[in-house]
Amino acid sequence: MSRSDISFPIKDAELREDVHMFGTLVGDIIREQAGQALFDRVEAARRAAIGWRDGDAQAAQVLDQQTDNIPPEVAQDLVRGFSTWFDVVNMAEKVHRIRRRRQYYNEGTIQPGGIIEAVQRLKDQGLAPEDVRRLMLSMWIEPVFTAHPTESTRRTLLRKQQKVAQLLLSRIGLSSTAMETRVIWSRVRAQITSSWQTADNSRARLTVADEREHVLFFINEVLLRIVPGFYEQIEAALEQVYGAPLGWEVPQILRFASWVGGDMDGNPDVHGKAIRETLARHQQVVVNSYFLECQELAEFLSQSASRIGIDPALAVRIDQYSMLLPAGGRLAPARHDRMPYRVFLAQVMERLRATYDGRANRYESAQEFLDDLLLISTSLSNNKGEHAGGFAVRRLIRRVRNFGFHLAALDVRQNALAHRQVIGHGLGEAQWLAFDSATRAQRLRDCIERDEGPSTVLEADGRRALWVFEALAHGRLRYGAQAIGPYIVSSTQATEDILAVLLLARWADTADRQSDEVALDIAPMFETAHALGECGQIMTQLFKEPIYRRHLLARGNRQYVMLGYSASNKESGIVASRWSVRQAQEAIVAAADEAGVELTLMHGQADGVDRGGGRTGVLVRSGPPGACRGRLRMTEQGELLNEKYGLRPIALRVLEQAFNAMSLAVTQTNQPPLEASWREAMDQLGQISAATYRATVFDTEDFTAFFAQITPIDVVARMQIGSRPLRRTAEDSVAGLRSIPWAHAWSQCRYFLPGWFGAGTALAQVSQQLGAPLLAQMYQQWFFFTNLIDDIELALARMDLQIAQRYEGLVAPQHQHFIAVLRQEFELTCRQVLAIRGGTALLDDDPTVQRSIVLRNPYIDPMHLVQVDLLKRWRAGNREDQALFAALQATVSGISRALQGA
Repeated sequence: MSRSDISFPIKDAELREDVHMFGTLVGDIIREQAGQALFDRVEAARRAAIGWRDGDAQAAQVLDQQTDNIPPEVAQDLVRGFSTWFDVVNMAEKVHRIRRRRQYYNEGTIQPGGIIEAVQRLKDQGLAPEDVRRLMLSMWIEPVFTAHPTESTRRTLLRKQQKVAQLLLSRIGLSSTAMETRVIWSRVRAQITSSWQTADNSRARLTVADEREHVLFFINEVLLRIVPGFYEQIEAALEQVYGAPLGWEVPQILRFASWVGGDMDGNPDVHGKAIRETLARHQQVVVNSYFLECQELAEFLSQSASRIGIDPALAVRIDQYSMLLPAGGRLAPARHDRMPYRVFLAQVMERLRATYDGRANRYESAQEFLDDLLLISTSLSNNKGEHAGGFAVRRLIRRVRNFGFHLAALDVRQNALAHRQVIGHGLGEAQWLAFDSATRAQRLRDCIERDEGPSTVLEADGRRALWVFEALAHGRLRYGAQAIGPYIVSSTQATEDILAVLLLARWADTADRQSDEVALDIAPMFETAHALGECGQIMTQLFKEPIYRRHLLARGNRQYVMLGYSASNKESGIVASRWSVRQAQEAIVAAADEAGVELTLMHGQADGVDRGGGRTGVLVRSGPPGACRGRLRMTEQGELLNEKYGLRPIALRVLEQAFNAMSLAVTQTNQPPLEASWREAMDQLGQISAATYRATVFDTEDFTAFFAQITPIDVVARMQIGSRPLRRTAEDSVAGLRSIPWAHAWSQCRYFLPGWFGAGTALAQVSQQLGAPLLAQMYQQWFFFTNLIDDIELALARMDLQIAQRYEGLVAPQHQHFIAVLRQEFELTCRQVLAIRGGTALLDDDPTVQRSIVLRNPYIDPMHLVQVDLLKRWRAGNREDQALFAALQATVSGISRALQGA
């Protein structure tokens, strides 16, 4: 598709108008804030990029003139101009999604993927309301927010984005010439101008506390607000579809968790102290939110005792608190003495204040707070107050039931090797790591059975490891069991890695006094290709361990298992990785079924298709039969946080789609077994693609040098975007690099290699060996394969050979042979994907995404060319010029934001 082929359907006309208005507005802001010269440069670069894309040689020369050898500070402002445009366009697209959602409601049309559609389909399957209730009692959707984002927009800017979205939504229904419209655009301009004058990040290196506050923004300021609406929509859908009011309350379906402050794997800044601080911060944030909401309720519930009565139980509680909380009277002026709800809420707020400060008379649990709110709700219901505040109180009750005093469960993660090192030293075994796994496992069994403690004084690492378990035990006691998520053991290789956690918890003296079992769910994490292949056998052995069986029984016979997508993709490419994850799910489900264990799979997805990122429905439908089980736990990170949870209506839609996918997946229990020919084809595709991928990426000696030159990985490494080190090991190779910066660097040069490399060779060979009709059949009839091919196609479409060619100029002659390898595989993969899908051009069946990519390119191109030029100059100066580096940082951030919607 070229720009001349682009057309907007009627349903997107308002989006086109918004984008046009934003373009004019950003131009005015650039002219006002940075001067006419910068505006002229931005406009010249934009127009030249459009001409360059159309094959105009003169335009290409102009584009080079506007982006080559410009001063670093000018380059930084040029990039800021384009990235600001992308910020507002991304916002316009989100607002348009909200607008379209409202149109569905206004027209009385069922929006695909929503709650009403799900409930209607459940009814069509023959489920009665009570059947739906039982179904929801078994459902559990839990997004888990993680750190190490590739861009971390500061909360100040996120709030400004929310205000812009609210302003745009407020103009729905207004004419473009209305006075109110002009006022709205004036306010939008004020927000964007203020954003222009605000630095993207407040410091050079983000700390764990910074990452924690970034995640808390989405949980506290977005999800905490929309959760009641989620349940209210389910209630409304049930009443609409079944035609009668519910006689029961919708069960709790949503839960939320976080890794930030608990993920120790490779991060020395996370330890017992960080865990305690994080748990305390979670409580402070949620208790403060409850306090503010109680203030609003007190303002609303102005009922006078002379006009309406209250329940006796509430009156008794007010009298009790009058004696217990003398300070509560100061919050309720004398004029409120005859307003019982205000008096009581003042007392409740005093208890919340004591809870926040950790003082006497605090609420010991969220249930105590909930009991007080239920007194208000019942009293209102019994005294004609259902429509005089009852709804607002019930919304707060729903929030408390969902978020408690913990806000979000804190998961903890540590690498299995760290545990082995601590135990080896504690047992005085200098050769502990040299022992085979079976020998170590038997020694661990003996230690647990005999309650054997360390035989030597632990070193600093050992003491820190035990402090973690002490912090978790304290957190469970102080904030409730829901405050603590599973203990995730990354790089799990054998049963010993799980037994090691049980032993360390006992060394920390945190076993339950009554059951003598460790009150902690332990989740092995399988992420490498080898681990995914062995996970079924490992889990089978683990479930047969008598010690671990006792532990499971004490934990309600439930088991978490986490599957990572990123590491296996980096090791073997997208095809082998996806197939390995699916086979791993099959093996783990079989092991759990054989052992009679209640299984919850955790999906470690990230923000790219190569790392499992995508809609919840895709994640659910791609899994094998029995993998869902009504419970879904998946990580959310990187750009996905802002994309999915930055605006409340968008976040609500994400949760609706998750409910839709989960509710329908649970009822589809009679899925046919996988065709043997399909399995054979996937086995061959996985093997061939992995061999092709590894032969280039890992088995060719100079590929690391090629990667370091063609991508800005050296910039990413120095940006220190998150608190975690860039590499897992000190080894300067692709193998030692973490998967997130690996994929991030490839996106910057528009190669997106992790999303497609190796697939073309595999598809061509399997097509030749097993027949092209088989692959076409798989694409038409098997959702897993359909989604895999569609994701590869999207990565191919986002790749840009014109831009990639500019980055290829950074590669030294001795490494340029890789360019032909990559381009040949790209062309082969394009041909194979189109042959399987029956298309003539990439994304020709998805004009919306195709249009987005084409429209965005001229605005991304100048940032890419500036980045290439800056890289040449910065590397020529031995990477010492700080002004050049600051400009390069701006390009990395700007390109990332630009690619969010492409």
